[in-house]
Amino acid sequence: MPELPEVETTRRGIAPHLEGRRVTGVVLRRPDLRWPIPPEITSHLPGQVIEAVERRAKYLLLRTQAGTALLHLGMSGMLRVLPRDTPPGKHDHVDIVLETDQALRLTDPRRFGALLWQMPGETHALLDGIGPEPLTDAFDGDVLWRLAQGRSAAVKTFIMDNAIVVGVGNIYASEALFAAGIDPRRAAGKVSRQRYARLAAEIKRILAYAISRGGTTLRDFLAPDGAPGYFFQELFVYGRGGEPCKQCGSPIRVVTLGQRASCYCPSCQA
Repeated sequence: MPELPEVETTRRGIAPHLEGRRVTGVVLRRPDLRWPIPPEITSHLPGQVIEAVERRAKYLLLRTQAGTALLHLGMSGMLRVLPRDTPPGKHDHVDIVLETDQALRLTDPRRFGALLWQMPGETHALLDGIGPEPLTDAFDGDVLWRLAQGRSAAVKTFIMDNAIVVGVGNIYASEALFAAGIDPRRAAGKVSRQRYARLAAEIKRILAYAISRGGTTLRDFLAPDGAPGYFFQELFVYGRGGEPCKQCGSPIRVVTLGQRASCYCPSCQA
């Protein structure tokens, strides 16, 4: 699944083509993706100027005066800006057509993505009550430490909870915990304030670096220009079960936490 760096890479790729452009039409080749596509997408969005392309968690927001279109890439979704007359493929489900005779095309083979609508001044239910963005000043080690008090859940599961902090998915949680030297199985409430400060700093550093490297290519993800991300080549633990740790040489172990495979180094992480 595209994680925060992949979604942010997509946002930066499409924003120059969309911001300040008027939408002239919307082509829906099916009425639903993960959920039904609301009628406002075809009744409110055409004729509007896209004022900003923003990201909240893993959602992309196309803001207009009439409201905001919310896009989620699901498991395998991809957004590209193409000439509007480019013939659609089997999994090209949505075109948002622009005055430039280009179209923002959503391709989603598994149809776990979403296209939703948020009225002006409102917050969509899917965005209501979620945690701070990890790359902002609203997130730090003190936030993690305070929210972790009394929690017995594994620290990896804790930092992947969107109510705690958004966008720290399986890949980057694994990598940040390795960089901070914390065993992903440790109870969240048993991690010290000092170690949470280190973990928060590593989350920020690794996410920012992954964005600069274009995200992580897993299975179907490609950037809007069709190029893969490159952070995958620099992973220390994720997906490396049984391989030697790049830092100490110990075999990387794999456990299941929150129904997810979690890789860690038994020597470097305690």
